[in-house]
Amino acid sequence: MYKIIGTPQSRAMRVIWTLEELGEPYELDPAAPRSDTVAALNGTGKVPVLIDGDAVLTESIAICAYLADKHGKLTFPAGTVERARQDGFTQFGVDVLEGALWTSAKNSFIHPEDVRVPAIKAVCRLEFADGLATLEQRLGDGPYAMGDTFTVADILLGSCLGWASTAKFDLPADGPISDYFKRLKERPAFLATMAKVSETA
Repeated sequence: MYKIIGTPQSRAMRVIWTLEELGEPYELDPAAPRSDTVAALNGTGKVPVLIDGDAVLTESIAICAYLADKHGKLTFPAGTVERARQDGFTQFGVDVLEGALWTSAKNSFIHPEDVRVPAIKAVCRLEFADGLATLEQRLGDGPYAMGDTFTVADILLGSCLGWASTAKFDLPADGPISDYFKRLKERPAFLATMAKVSETA
């Protein structure tokens, strides 16, 4: 059985969602970032950490990609054009959407107050809005990033949209992005993940 270490209110949510989609059993230790439990496994103190047998894996996107590859689901095969396009969506999500969210968070409550740059948060919101416009264009007519196939790219993008909603970034009330996010939130695995988030809040 897999073991996820990290509070579900963090990027650990992505790993929980992935395992719920895969239907694989897991144990959850909702340890906080930089706690003794986490620091003993990951020198950065970051969550999530995944334990798979003797292996200790870090970084949420790497973990999700590993699980998808290992189980042959939620992904296209490595070396295919489809996989390159899937990875393109993932990298876009990390670079553009999560980049704006993470920079805003660091300058809101993570960095020491004396080094925060509050003015940069306006830039983050602008970059995020531009990213949503690009995502809308790239999504096309398919229900998911890769058309009819739900992949780990959707987990990353969905988690960013959820993070934006929690952080009170502007999200469209209707239209393609709103419809896409609604489809993701209706998935049974997402609902099961949100139940874990609520249980440990």
